[in-house]
Amino acid sequence: MQLLNTLYVTTQDSYLRLDNDAISVRVDSEIKLRVPIHHLASIVVFGNVGVSTPLMHRLADDGISLVMLDTNGRFKARLEGSVGGNVLLRQAQHQRAIDPNNVFDIARSCIAGKLKNSRQIILRGARETKSESDAVSLTRTADNLAASLRALSEAADIDVVRGIEGEAARGYFAALNIVVRHDLRPDFQLDGRSRRPPRDRFNALLSFLYSMLMNDCRSACEAVGLDSQVGFLHVLRPGRAALALDLMEEFRPVVDRLALTLINRGQLAATDFVEREGGAVLLQDDARKAVVVAYQERKQEQLTHPLFSEALPMGAVPLVQARLLARRIRGESDCYLPFLVR
Repeated sequence: MQLLNTLYVTTQDSYLRLDNDAISVRVDSEIKLRVPIHHLASIVVFGNVGVSTPLMHRLADDGISLVMLDTNGRFKARLEGSVGGNVLLRQAQHQRAIDPNNVFDIARSCIAGKLKNSRQIILRGARETKSESDAVSLTRTADNLAASLRALSEAADIDVVRGIEGEAARGYFAALNIVVRHDLRPDFQLDGRSRRPPRDRFNALLSFLYSMLMNDCRSACEAVGLDSQVGFLHVLRPGRAALALDLMEEFRPVVDRLALTLINRGQLAATDFVEREGGAVLLQDDARKAVVVAYQERKQEQLTHPLFSEALPMGAVPLVQARLLARRIRGESDCYLPFLVR
């Protein structure tokens, strides 16, 4: 399976233009990067980055999406060409989305994947810590997540599923603080999950990583012909890519592990973040670039999918899962099987 790349542009005041069959990235009229268009599946720009009109036309013609985010990674706009995919699949998706039984079944599968993967992150932290008290605390959290999984299997409706997920998430995020190295905890204390804006360094890092994951999951949904706006777990709202958010759930712990790695290995320091007026915490420019590189490298890592024998890059797994979700929507399988980390 070929893994097409995403071009992330974080340098402020950059300008992207069409250069024959390539994209040139210029800063102060100097070409900093030149990328062949056929190597790309999407382009994501952060903040004040310009894009020429001829390039936007070419991207639309070639089916390459252009996603615009603010400097903190919050979605602003998306440019894409004419809608493709299978209209019959989207019709089936819309029908499934108004059937309470299907909504409940798919939503529960998404959360089951998230809870199982979250538990693996915590168990790994318990194994690797040198502190007996931390190991006890993390093991307790892992046990609580296992209890949440048991409760999920007995849930009666979608509201109960959401309630179980919310309670489990609170305990999980509290436990992530214990997975952070002792000497780094004062600088990377996660005080619950805050998003708009993030109020601490750990949240700022997670929000930035989640924004890139969101783009990958949305692209995966649309690549297989699904409507990224019509989900099952997440409530439908204008402009909200609910299905992409559904697909994201099982991958959030994968991103959380990357965030912990960047922190614990000292690849990010407290000085890589800045606090704005009002309490918002953001990554500095150079730190954003380092996170993008680490995220792209993680996507290239090979793994064996639980349902398939052949190895594939991590970056291709959202596409595989979107295809499995499409099979469930078409009625070709009885359930949706989320991706589970090992």
